[in-house]
Amino acid sequence: MTPSQFAFSAAFFLGLAGLAFHRTHLLSALLCLEGMMLSLYMAISLWTLQLGVLTFSSFPMILLAFSACEASAGLSLLVATARTHGTDNLQNLNLLQC
Repeated sequence: MTPSQFAFSAAFFLGLAGLAFHRTHLLSALLCLEGMMLSLYMAISLWTLQLGVLTFSSFPMILLAFSACEASAGLSLLVATARTHGTDNLQNLNLLQC
């Protein structure tokens, strides 16, 4: 494993650990997800450069577009939750309640 691959996999697993352990606020969960997606984007971009095949060259940009859509949907849910419940604390949210 090269040092760059180790760095990207460590960044991904740090984001995963942050998502697992810091689930008190919705904003921290969204930031951990975004960090995971960015490390995955960097790893796939490096992989396509090392591979040298043009068939996978558009995949990192598609992943980045989906990551931006995920971030915008998460932020809109954060705003809606903060307006209706007054907080982004995940323990105060009841998903079965309207």
